[in-house]
Amino acid sequence: MSFIWLIGHNVWSKKVRSMLTAAAVAVGVLVVVTLGIVTDSIRTTAAGVLEVGAADFTISQKGLNDLLESALTEQQLQRVQQTPGVSSAIGVLLSTTELDETHPLVVEVGIRPEDLAPFGVRIADGRPFDPTAEDQIMVGVRLAQDLGIGPGDTLHIADSDRTVVGVFNTGNTFGDSTIMFPLVPFQAYERQPGGLSLFFVKTDEGTAVAPLERRIEDENPVLIGIRNLLEFGRADRGYQLISGADRAATIVAVVVGAIVVANAMLLSLVERYREFGVLRAIGWSRKRLVALIFGEAAIIAFIGACLGVGLGFLAVWVLADLPDLRGVLKPTFEAWVFGRALVTATAVTALGALYPALRAARLSPQEAMRRE
Repeated sequence: MSFIWLIGHNVWSKKVRSMLTAAAVAVGVLVVVTLGIVTDSIRTTAAGVLEVGAADFTISQKGLNDLLESALTEQQLQRVQQTPGVSSAIGVLLSTTELDETHPLVVEVGIRPEDLAPFGVRIADGRPFDPTAEDQIMVGVRLAQDLGIGPGDTLHIADSDRTVVGVFNTGNTFGDSTIMFPLVPFQAYERQPGGLSLFFVKTDEGTAVAPLERRIEDENPVLIGIRNLLEFGRADRGYQLISGADRAATIVAVVVGAIVVANAMLLSLVERYREFGVLRAIGWSRKRLVALIFGEAAIIAFIGACLGVGLGFLAVWVLADLPDLRGVLKPTFEAWVFGRALVTATAVTALGALYPALRAARLSPQEAMRRE
């Protein structure tokens, strides 16, 4: 009888307790996986526009709860453009609209036609809109394919019919799902004359990005720079709250799961005093006994992790189909999800099995026999 076989046999012989313990691990993994995917999806959706502009960094208004609420001006854009080290700065105005049930949250981008190429926009079909045209739009290639439209077609947006004059490609999934408008008519439509949401800044060749970003922030206290998605939380406090809730829920899930696992392992320990005494009497070392308990916990952790990941995926798909989250929550299941589930399950079982394993290791054969 091998050591590995004995571990599996012990888990199987206590099927009900093992499955209940695995269920506790699964709940922790479920919480961690679901919140992780939801948080990452919301962040990617909210910050996707930052990856569109082919810029070295993006500038928004400081202290926002939502990046789309950023309110900047043409005067601020001119000051940024005049900053030494800035090669170019493109200002865009952002909003959102609902097209249909399948596309309840489509991002609208107001931009000048002359800024399209520097912004990374390439015309795939048709032509750019005219600078002052109130009824012309361009549609991203991905959105155009979803809607089955092209140049010459009409798109109904917020009680107005707009003519699609071009289909564009940015090479970015988020950007290719947006609608672009000529900036000045879009500012009038949004009742924000001269208003902008974000600046996309390119630096002169050889200029260090980080110092230039800090200089612009120092000279313009209401502005904040964002170089990558990791800095997204600097501008969007809503994302900071979501990330904080995710971390707090992870800690709670691990602690609660560890307590449940520890309780189950302690009950098992009390029932197995004689077994442990016999093993110690026939020469098992304390380390081997600890390895036995942790081995049993590892199998339970693996079962719980698999169950938790499956339930987590199901929960995410259910959440993504809710009316309030449809179009906002676009789940992506990447390798890190499995890694996070494994780490959570390992942490839960390791913490939960630690004390019972140490108690078992301290038992002497005589004490174990006497307490049975």
